[in-house]
Amino acid sequence: MNLEQMRYIVVLAEELHFGRTARRLGLQQPTLSQQVRKLEDELGVSLFDRTTREVSITAAGESFVAEARRALHHVERAQLTARQTGRGDVGELSLGFVGSAVPELIPRLLRRFRRVYPGVELQVRELPSARQIDELLAGRIDVGILHALNEREIPEGLTSQEIFRDVLVAALPRRHPLAPTSPLPTSKLAGEPFIMFPRHMGPALHDRITSLTRAAGFEVRVSQEAGHMQTIIGLVAAEVGVSVVPRTMAALRQPGVEFRQLTPKPEPLPIQFVWRRGETSPVVRNFRTILTKDSPLPRGRVDG
Repeated sequence: MNLEQMRYIVVLAEELHFGRTARRLGLQQPTLSQQVRKLEDELGVSLFDRTTREVSITAAGESFVAEARRALHHVERAQLTARQTGRGDVGELSLGFVGSAVPELIPRLLRRFRRVYPGVELQVRELPSARQIDELLAGRIDVGILHALNEREIPEGLTSQEIFRDVLVAALPRRHPLAPTSPLPTSKLAGEPFIMFPRHMGPALHDRITSLTRAAGFEVRVSQEAGHMQTIIGLVAAEVGVSVVPRTMAALRQPGVEFRQLTPKPEPLPIQFVWRRGETSPVVRNFRTILTKDSPLPRGRVDG
């Protein structure tokens, strides 16, 4: 017994006429008759009663056709699922991202991906850059969006691609004496209490900030640590201190916070898309295509 024979029997049960069934299947009538008889011989029962004038289905034939229809449906569904999975139309994707990507990049990216691939189940997790590296290597996330690492910091099992560039800006409480200054010399922040994240959570960004302040002639005086960018901005609004953050955070429009361009202008802050080297998942491939398809991300507005 094979799938073609099952299809022949199902169509014959619908037509109850060998000539019409053969035409519908694109077969010669003798070939159809031979295949039906071969299957009946294999089963040891008659599926159809034939006379010179009509064809009728037997009780055994009705039972067989009911099961055959279900089997053919499952086969078709399996074929469809295999094709969809092979194209990356269905499946799962776990994405890690840094908080500074939330205001603009992540909502836009997820909307676009869900629109094109609604059958893919997305899991998103806000994670510091260093944690994303660990999660990628452990296979707990599939892709990551993080602050750029240099080549020595990217583990051998991962590969990366720069997707856009941000820039560092000052985040000040609205009533801070320096808030009206635009652009703001970085040196003016000397002696201010800083709100920062621990270095181990994002060494690339942390080092970029401390290098910026050292170039301005001072060391950061950390008064409060926080693990998420949104928390840092909230603490600035609460007048706990000041901070230096990626410009995309200005898109949050946090009441009580002013974002100011720094002078001299800091070097661009690259954001990378990272995935496992040798990754073969069609879903990851499609996500990467969607991510890099459009022009770079619009920058958050700063200074009013």
